[in-house]
Order: sequence, then structure tokens, then C-alpha cells
Amino acid sequence: MDRVRWGVLATGGIAASFAADLVAMPDAELVAVGSRSEPAAREFAERFGIPRAHGDWASLAADDGVDVVYVATPHSAHRSAAGLCLEAGRAVLCEKPFTLNVREAKELVGLAREHDTFLMEAMWTYCNPLVRRIKQLVDDGAIGTLRAVHADFGITGDFAPTHRLRDPAQGGGALLDLGVYPVSLAHLLLGEPSQVMASAVLSDEGVDLRTGMVLTWEGGAQAVLHCALDAATPVQASITGSRGRIEIPHGFFHPERFVLYRHGHDPEEVVADPADGPRSSYRHEAAEVMRCLRAGETESPLVPLDGTLAVMRTLDAVRERVGVRYPGEQPVLP
Repeated sequence: MDRVRWGVLATGGIAASFAADLVAMPDAELVAVGSRSEPAAREFAERFGIPRAHGDWASLAADDGVDVVYVATPHSAHRSAAGLCLEAGRAVLCEKPFTLNVREAKELVGLAREHDTFLMEAMWTYCNPLVRRIKQLVDDGAIGTLRAVHADFGITGDFAPTHRLRDPAQGGGALLDLGVYPVSLAHLLLGEPSQVMASAVLSDEGVDLRTGMVLTWEGGAQAVLHCALDAATPVQASITGSRGRIEIPHGFFHPERFVLYRHGHDPEEVVADPADGPRSSYRHEAAEVMRCLRAGETESPLVPLDGTLAVMRTLDAVRERVGVRYPGEQPVLP
């Protein structure tokens, strides 16, 4: 598999950003795009020089010239879009949050394992070289026993009630769109928590505008996390251990630098290698997918499916505690 052949399902902003990075990768080939709108698919194809434009998702899923599909729809459609591709035998990279809830996530994981097909959540943070370095430092005990993780992700904007961020029918709310990043960082470093506490301020539509979370692990470590749709927070993270801490400045989920503080040592700043490209690049997750496909792996060790399910369980637990439920959804927790 000299060049991996990609299809992109959806034509919005994140699909365009991913496509722009993909066409710059010499070992990737963007061969097809699918949309519910044939004109939108054609326009996207012309924009990125894509040879095939499909006016429906099923046609893209059935395209035998595609090795892997990147699903970039709103997350309320992830289950149906990714499911179509998996059932057709296509490998899938599915945007975060993986699905609306853990029930849908289990269904996708079940399909992938049933069809022996590659599936990965597009949690680009886990593939970022600096985040991987941070993970290794923590695992190696550079800051001692991990005690606490603090992280926030808040934005502000004039989001109308019909905007996807506020629309319950599209899985709106701060938690799934933004809070998934602080939660995923905590999971990356500590695994699945044993206790979840949360409080939120809800919009008139019934989605969370601001959510605060406290996660606790059996060994006593805690994570204090926050997300917001109506408050532009620092978007920083701090990882504290018994012998030091790591500070990640603005944009912790795709950092360009971090500072390591160790007891008895001067602070050490670690800066991203320019060869890794801009921190906003999607190429690291795309490269990991292609590495896995060439190796015959059906899931990535960087973004394992069991880890994705664990994050979804935590997000479900938070929503259960703050009272956010989407249309037609059964009670969030079993």
C-alpha cells in the first residue's frame, strides 16, 4: 500500500481542513468525497482536485477505490455515517466526539470488530508529538506520582439557538464539542476515573453552556476540568505530580510548547520540532491511520477503541449528572 486512498464524508470546515493537510502528504491520495448534497460534493471535489464526488453517503461507502473514510459530519450523525462505511468494509477515521453516547460507540466498535475493519476516533491530541512526549514523561515518573490534572476549553460567539453548538438535535453543548478534550487528556494520563462529579449551566434549548467536572481515581488523583460555549477561557492544562508539574499554555490539545518543572531543577521548555508542521495540522492522525493500515492493524495503539469507549462512558456520566439528554435518546447510563 504505497499510497493510501482516502475518502472524505461531509464537506464542512473540518473536512476542508483535513483535506488540505491530506493532499500535502506524499503517501496519501484523496480520491473521493461524499455528501448528502451532490452540488456540495462536486464543489468540494473541484476545490481539492478529488476525482470522484458522491451525492450520498452510501455511494462513498460502496466505492471500492477507497481504502479509508474520514467521517467529518456533526457528531449526531457519526453512528450512521461511520456505520455505513464499516458495514461496507471501509476503514474509518471518525471525528470526535466519537458518537453521542457510549451505546452508539459500542455499536460502531462492534461493527468494526465483526468485520475485522480498522476504526479510530480522530482524537488528534493523542497523535500530537508533544502530547506523546508529555505522556512518556508522566509514564516515566518525571514528575513523580500524578496527583492532579487541570484543563479548560471555553469559547465565545454569537451562536443562534439553531447553531449546531446549541441544537440538541445535533448533539449541541459545550461538553461533547469542547469538553471532550479536557476529559480525553485526563483519560490519557490516568485512565478511566472511578468517580465523576459535574455541574452545568444549561441553555434554553437544554444543552450545556458551561460545565465543570471533578474526576477522581482510585489512587486519589483528581482532574478539575471545565468547558464553555459563552466564555473564552485560557484553554490551558496543568499536570501535577508529587515531584513536579507540566504546564501547557493556550491550545493544550494541540500544543506548540510546554514547560517541565521538576523539584530541584530549573524549568525546561520543550518546543515542537518545526519539521512536525503547524500545531493545527491533522497529518499526525492521518499518518497514524496509514501506518496501522500498512501494518494490518485494526485499531491504533495511540487511540485504542477501549480508550474511546472509556471516554464516552465519562461523558455519559457527566451528562447524566447535569441533565442533558438529546431527542429520542434513552437514559444516558444503563
